[in-house]
Amino acid sequence: MPEAETKGTTTVPTRGGAPEKAPAPTGYGPVFAVPEFRAVFAAHAFSLLGLVVSEIALSVLVYDLTGSPLLSALTFALGFLPYLIGGTLLAGVADRFPARRVLVVCDLVCAGCVAVMVVPGAPIAVLLAMRAALALVAPVFQGTRTATLADVLGDGELFVLGRSLLRILSQSALLAGFATGGLLLTVVSPRHALLVTVCTFLLSAVLLRCGTRRRPARAHRGQPLVRDSLRGARQVLADRRVLVLLLLFWVPPMFAVAPEALAAPYADGIGAGATGLGLLMCALPVGTIAGELFAGSRLRPATRNRLTLPLVCVTLLPYAGYALRPGLGWSLVLLVLAGAGSAYTLGLDQWFVRAVPDELLGRAMTLNTAGLMTVQGVGMALSGVVAEFAGVRATVVGAGVLGTVVCAGLAVAARRTGHGEARVVEGAGTGPVEGARIPVVAGSDTETRDGADHDVTGR
Repeated sequence: MPEAETKGTTTVPTRGGAPEKAPAPTGYGPVFAVPEFRAVFAAHAFSLLGLVVSEIALSVLVYDLTGSPLLSALTFALGFLPYLIGGTLLAGVADRFPARRVLVVCDLVCAGCVAVMVVPGAPIAVLLAMRAALALVAPVFQGTRTATLADVLGDGELFVLGRSLLRILSQSALLAGFATGGLLLTVVSPRHALLVTVCTFLLSAVLLRCGTRRRPARAHRGQPLVRDSLRGARQVLADRRVLVLLLLFWVPPMFAVAPEALAAPYADGIGAGATGLGLLMCALPVGTIAGELFAGSRLRPATRNRLTLPLVCVTLLPYAGYALRPGLGWSLVLLVLAGAGSAYTLGLDQWFVRAVPDELLGRAMTLNTAGLMTVQGVGMALSGVVAEFAGVRATVVGAGVLGTVVCAGLAVAARRTGHGEARVVEGAGTGPVEGARIPVVAGSDTETRDGADHDVTGR
């Protein structure tokens, strides 16, 4: 077997048995070489397609049945509201049961909920209830899937790049998914379009069932689910290091959504029209994808690690440029720059997975997902309220300035808790190393995690 990896190189066995130094793999290629990750990635793609189609089809269906813009908009709002409930009260599911079983059951539950929507004559209340149920299950599924990545890819470089690929896929769905759903609705009815969602969830379940290994649950089922979930949340939030990292995940997106939430009135104010509005909505995802791809494929792990906190501090600064009253072109440039700054998440991913004890990893990831969706919803609502009094441009500028100040404070707090530079070894972390033990700094305590616990072979 290979020996432990060293700085800048990976030790590989030669035909004669003598170890030889070879450059460590870089970029996203080694991640796709892991069979289990390919299954997770494909399942994620199908799930995203189903969710996007269901959001569009359901909102159109509700509007066709009621003629109410309020109820149609409520179908989108219900995609945010239940996240906090599911992410706190049901988070224990992620650790109490084998991960593969949780993922497959969640997909089947989602397929069942959408199947109910397809039934002719289903009341509006039932349609909205099923939409809420989808959002209730989502954080458990996403948290469990992220924790599973740590089992499949280890908690080093492959995990970081795997998470990055799933985010890139999600952002790409924002660009292409709604257009695809809109085209689909020109061919079939909303209820028939929802059948596509049922099929995508079922395909995701099959891929996860057949393409991933069965692994034991991380924690014992000693307490009732809700009590165990709340206890796990308290344990996660009680660690100052983990709490700071969670806030670094949550706070920047809460401010970052301001231009998106106010895109329609801003486009109207600068006379950009419908085309300009579409471009403004696409700019942030385009910047995010570009930033992640560059950081994941061109920067070495130690470089990304050093840039994480500086990027956190500057990612919202481009919003301050709205004070100069930019036209459409410069507004797009500012939004793309802000999106590219979100590449700081690659560093945060590794710090977070190594700071959380293994038996709490599923609950921590579920809590992270729930908090992220909740704060984005809050950020959108607050942006609308502030814009009523201060105006759209001042609201975006304020989000940039205030967000930058808050992010800088969190960066200082993260550095004081040991922001992680010592955790990343240049060239290491491309996969678990048999027999190696990885030091983990959580607050002021030093822990270890056995790298041999994570098998990336997929067998």
